[in-house]
Amino acid sequence: MKKIFILIVLPFLIITTPYILGKVNTYVTLHTPVQQISPQQLRQLAISAGFRSNPKNFDELLKLLDTPSNRLTKEKILLGKMLFFDPSLSKDRTISCASCHDLDRGGDDDRPTAIGYKNRKNPHHLNSPTVLNAALQKFQFWDGRAKSVEEQAKGPLQAPFEMAMTPKEVVERVRQNPSYRKMFQEVFGDDTITFDQITKAIGAYERTLLTRGRFDDFLDGNLSALTPKEQKGLKLFINIGCKACHMGRSVGGQIIQKFPVIEYHSPIYPVFGFYDNKYYFKELRFDTNISYDPYPFPDIGHYYGKNSARYFKVPILRNITKTAPYFHNGTVKNLKEAIRIMGKYQRGLELNKEQIDSIEAFLHTLEGNIIDYGI
Repeated sequence: MKKIFILIVLPFLIITTPYILGKVNTYVTLHTPVQQISPQQLRQLAISAGFRSNPKNFDELLKLLDTPSNRLTKEKILLGKMLFFDPSLSKDRTISCASCHDLDRGGDDDRPTAIGYKNRKNPHHLNSPTVLNAALQKFQFWDGRAKSVEEQAKGPLQAPFEMAMTPKEVVERVRQNPSYRKMFQEVFGDDTITFDQITKAIGAYERTLLTRGRFDDFLDGNLSALTPKEQKGLKLFINIGCKACHMGRSVGGQIIQKFPVIEYHSPIYPVFGFYDNKYYFKELRFDTNISYDPYPFPDIGHYYGKNSARYFKVPILRNITKTAPYFHNGTVKNLKEAIRIMGKYQRGLELNKEQIDSIEAFLHTLEGNIIDYGI
């Protein structure tokens, strides 16, 4: 009888323990009283968490983003701007960098996945990341394979589903333009035009595409820049651990992280409760019989090595309110829903409406305009 009891109870405990611990974690984390702090103390907390404001002027920009491998000059930046907006760098002369990274749309294209040469879509169904503040990132692309905006610029120019050119073809297109020949001479000191020079110029321009908003003002000491609700959201963002991944001046883009971190076991099937259905996963909910809840996460097929599936660059949250749809596959259109998903699947927390609203309010303070560096 005792053995039968163990055989019945033990599997049940194995199945239910992760769920119960998750619920306990949610309750303790979200119901532990948080000490009231002043706006000045919150500002210091944010700075201690690693957040920094973006540079206000060109001299500050140079201190932050000038690099020996690509010195920032105003002439080079202007050349890069011309190249960034030039559709002649694509195979059919219809697509520019700005086509997928529209500066008036938060630095992306508002689509789940970009549409490139001959209306081709990204074969991995990846969403176009914002170009705004991208130079602040440690990693570029969703898989983090590029470490600078200059290196990143080489990718879309050559991708067959984006601009579909070869380096040689890009160089030849640029050579055909007399204005470019003159500008390259002035910027690089000779009449030789190379693919590396082209991407360095584009990268130089992208290093100026930084934004400033009310969160920057708050970090700089304007304590009234954030409303009480926004301050509450910032404090929650820090306290529940969002800042562990969405870190630094860019509020993201600094690490590669598994997504999702938290997985829930199904009480019915002895496997993780996620099943692939093209670009959606279904969650087998424990608290209902076997009802299904759409979850927007694809295993994109180990496209960057056999162990890299479900590992992605943590995206920038600056201007996140302007860059829907969300996540690497662009399958979540609503910011509140994105916050709920991140709370549950990255932090293991069931955020309530008030908490989600507060975090969303804080994220609105990350909105900002492109800084005028007088170029």
